[in-house]
Amino acid sequence: MVRKLKYHEQKLLRRLDLVNWEASGGNLAEVRALRRYRLGRREDYVQYKALARSVRALARRLRDLGPASAAFRARCAAALLEKLHGLGLVSSRQSLAVCESLSAAAFCRRRLPCLLVKLRMAQNLRHAVTFVEQGHVRVGPEVVTDPALLVPRAVEDFITWVDASRLRQKVLDYNQERDDFDLAA
Repeated sequence: MVRKLKYHEQKLLRRLDLVNWEASGGNLAEVRALRRYRLGRREDYVQYKALARSVRALARRLRDLGPASAAFRARCAAALLEKLHGLGLVSSRQSLAVCESLSAAAFCRRRLPCLLVKLRMAQNLRHAVTFVEQGHVRVGPEVVTDPALLVPRAVEDFITWVDASRLRQKVLDYNQERDDFDLAA
């Protein structure tokens, strides 16, 4: 019989599963990716790995189709490449070879905080995640508070600050573009 853990012991061991400790630890590459892309949940990265694995398997199956189904293979490969290019996961629509090298990092790079850093709306990923969680960023007309949002290419141009955000006001003041009407409100 084991004694009940005290509060500070529970707090130290909250992310540790003592029963399945090998499976819950993850590997070093996974931990690096979690830190590099500031992923709050390990489950997101596991899901990205599974999606990348299924895309690679689909690309391999399309590649291995026989010559009798060349028209079907071309049509399906074009549809797959168009979908992945629209999501921003691959850079070109040329061949299935780019689909076979798709990784979970491609999904991580399409998350909203990574795009904020890419668009120079934040200095680093830590600040970008904070901005998103605090509700300073909107995508189109909707305010987004989930940093795990995957942004497609078509919507990437509609990432802006929320109108009532203090950050937007600071940027407008810095660029000397703030309207006098906004000052009165």
